[in-house]
Amino acid sequence: MRIDILCLFPETFASPLNQSIIKRAREQGLVNIAVHDVRDYTHDKHHTADDYPYGGGPGMVLKPEPVFEAVEAIKKQLGVSEVPVILLTPQGRLFSQSVAQELALHPHLMLICGHYEGLDERVCEHLATDQISIGDYVLSGGELAALVVVDAIARLIPGVLGSQDSASSDSHSNGLLEYPQYTRPQVYRGWSVPPVLLSGNHGEIAQWRRRQAILRTARRRPDLLEKGNICEEERKWMLENLLSPK
Repeated sequence: MRIDILCLFPETFASPLNQSIIKRAREQGLVNIAVHDVRDYTHDKHHTADDYPYGGGPGMVLKPEPVFEAVEAIKKQLGVSEVPVILLTPQGRLFSQSVAQELALHPHLMLICGHYEGLDERVCEHLATDQISIGDYVLSGGELAALVVVDAIARLIPGVLGSQDSASSDSHSNGLLEYPQYTRPQVYRGWSVPPVLLSGNHGEIAQWRRRQAILRTARRRPDLLEKGNICEEERKWMLENLLSPK
């Protein structure tokens, strides 16, 4: 998979894209991530990429010319014509695990990072094919949002994670929050690992994890329960245990 990121501050990506899982994925050739400075596609000596908004108002607006020309130049260089062009903006559709799964199916994505007061509306109307927001809050720019999107997508590319089951058991992958996890030591400060996890009975362990995921979701994010495909027996167990000590 290839991801091209267009932004004003490419140095934002230097460290995050060269750490941990994404670094290994890039080294193994599973994902190719290229970061482009929009200012490289300006034509004045000051590399001006923003200007005052028509009609007045605070802040600056990103100009359409360098953004359009950057996307067109990258497409021409790669010899592609059709590729999803995604604008990171608080006005976009809300990013979620299901959206990450949708985007991970594409062999190539282009991400445009907004900044300042936003981009000229002509970029939104005539260049971007999709608009995504990572939450109902405002950041200084789309660079951080792009990193979130890239990380979430990269985890879903086959071979990126050490185990094929890792992504499928993550929170939100099946509509529920992830079940509790434990590791050594077996007893720490008097707190013990649940005996079922030491039993070696894989069926009982799977049932315990499923029920704990349901219970955790009910306590912390009840709004997600409808996505978890909970059967009547599981729902009855959940209600019986919901008020028990955590």
